Amino acid sequence: MAKSKLRIIPIGGLGEIGKNMTVFELGNDAIIVDTGIMFPANDMFGVDYIIPDFRYLQERKDLKIHGILYTHGHEDHVGATDHVVAAFPGVPIWATPLTAGLIDVKLREAQLQNTTRINVFTAGDIIKVGPFVVESFHMCHSIPDCVGFGINTPFGLVVHSGDYKFDNTPVDGRKPDYAKLAEFSKRGVLLLMADSTNADQPGWTPSESVIDGAFDSVFRQAKGRIMVATFASLISRFNQVGKVAERYGRKIAVAGHSMSANIKMARELGILNISDDMFLDVSRIGQVHDSKVVILVTGAQGEPSAVLARLATGRHRQLEVKAGDTIIISSHTIPGNEESVNRTINRLFQKGADVIYDPIAPVHVSGHARQEEMKLLMNLTNPRYFLPVHGELRHLRAHARLAVQSGIPQDHVFVIENGFVVEADKGGVRVAERVPGGYVFVDGSGVGDVGKAIIRDRETLARDGFVMVVVNVSSKSGELVSDPEIISRGFAFVKDSSELMELVRNTVNDVLMNAGSHNGKRREKLQDSLSRVLYNETKRRPMVFAVINER
Repeated sequence: MAKSKLRIIPIGGLGEIGKNMTVFELGNDAIIVDTGIMFPANDMFGVDYIIPDFRYLQERKDLKIHGILYTHGHEDHVGATDHVVAAFPGVPIWATPLTAGLIDVKLREAQLQNTTRINVFTAGDIIKVGPFVVESFHMCHSIPDCVGFGINTPFGLVVHSGDYKFDNTPVDGRKPDYAKLAEFSKRGVLLLMADSTNADQPGWTPSESVIDGAFDSVFRQAKGRIMVATFASLISRFNQVGKVAERYGRKIAVAGHSMSANIKMARELGILNISDDMFLDVSRIGQVHDSKVVILVTGAQGEPSAVLARLATGRHRQLEVKAGDTIIISSHTIPGNEESVNRTINRLFQKGADVIYDPIAPVHVSGHARQEEMKLLMNLTNPRYFLPVHGELRHLRAHARLAVQSGIPQDHVFVIENGFVVEADKGGVRVAERVPGGYVFVDGSGVGDVGKAIIRDRETLARDGFVMVVVNVSSKSGELVSDPEIISRGFAFVKDSSELMELVRNTVNDVLMNAGSHNGKRREKLQDSLSRVLYNETKRRPMVFAVINER
C-alpha cells in the first residue's frame, strides 16, 4: 500500500452543479464518495436526469471497490445510488442515519435493497473501508446528518468538506465540528477538497434559523391555503413547517410520492418530530377550511412531472390552485432551471395564487458556504494543497483565488474538471491524466441510450419541426405515379402554405426526373434538395425525411 500512489478522480461534480461522485484509489483498492444526479438543462429535451459516467470504474477489472461513503442525502449526492449499486452489486454503503434512510427508500423503489449492505454511522465515527481509514465529522448544510471526511492515506490526510456552511444557530442545534477541523490542522492536512457552490458570493451565508421568522410572517397573514414547495429530501424544512403549522392551527397534507416516502422514513427514525394528529390525507383537504391547511409539495425546481408544475398547468388529479392560495417556494433555483421555475411562478400567479419566494421574503437560505466561511475552513485546516470541488468552473476559479489569498501557494491549488486525475505520493500532489467523466442521460427507463446526437435531433425538432414527403414511383421508369404526400409538424401547416407545398412538389418532380430509376442515392438527393429549398424560402432548417415507394 505504501508503494502505491494515491489517485483522486472526480467522476462528477467539477465544472457543474450536481452529479457529485469522487473515487479515491490506492493501487487496486478504491472507495467512492457520493453518487449524485444532475438536473437536465432546458435544451436537454425529454431527459429526466443525468448520472455520472462511471465507465472508468467498470473498465478497471483489477480495481476492488471496498465501499461507497455518503456525505448527505440530497439528490445531487445520492440520486444515482441505484444506478451505481446495479452496476457494482455487493459493494457496501456507509451513511449517517437520515442519509441511509433516504438511500434505503431509493433502493427499495428500484428493487435493489437486497443487492448491497447499508452500514449506518454517526458523525465522529471512524470507518475502516479496505485500506482506507476514514474519520467522519459533522458539518451543517440544509439537511440534517451531514458529514465531511478525513481520509488517512500513506502520504497524508485528505479532508473532504462535503456540502457545508458554518451555521452557528442551526435549527437542529448541531453545530459544525470546529474542534475536529482544528485537530486535523495539528496533524497536518495534505489536501483540502471543499465545496465551491457559493465561491462568488461575499460574506457569510445566513443561518437556517432566519427562515422561522419568514414562515411565521407568511402563516400569520395568509387567509387561505398555504402550499410549501421544496426538495423532497429537505427534512429540516419540514420540521420548520410543522412547528409554524402547529402554532397557527393548520393541518399538514403531503403531495408527492418521494416526499411522502421520505417523511414517513424520517418520522420512523425520530428525525422529523411532527405528531400523527398534525397530518391530513391529501384526499380530505376539501373537508377542512382553507385557513386550516398547509400542503407540502414537490417541484420547487420547476420539474414538469412534479406536483408544483402540474398544479401550475392544471394537470394534478387531486389538487388545483385557486385564488387566495399562498404558495411558498422554499428553495434556490439550481443554475439552468431558471426558465422553468419562472414559468411555473408566472402560471401560479395567473391562477390567482400569491407566490412567495426568495428574494420576496427570506423563505429559503442557501446551504452552502460563502467566501468568508470558505476562508475560515482553509484557515482551520491549513492544507498544503487545495482542490476546489462541487461547482461550475466559475465557482472553482473563484474558490481557487480565495485559496491563494488565504496563503496557499498558487502551484498548490488545482482547478480541474471531471475526469482529471489528481495524484499524490511522497513527492507531493499533481494533476495527471484524464479519464472519462461526461454525461449519461436517463430518459424514462433508458440509461445511456440517449446521446448527444439524439439531443441535437430533439433540439432541431423543437426549434424547426419536421417535413416528411412520401412518394410513389414506378419501379420500371422511376417516374411519379401519384402526387407526393407531404406531412409537416412544427414547421408549417400544409393547408395554409399552398405556395410552399407547391414548391416542394416541384422539387420532388425535378429530383426524381433527373435521378433515374436505379440510382440508390435518390432518397438522399431528394432530402438534400428539399432541405435547401425549405431553407432558402423560410430561413429555417426542419428535419426532412423522404420515403420512396416503388410500385
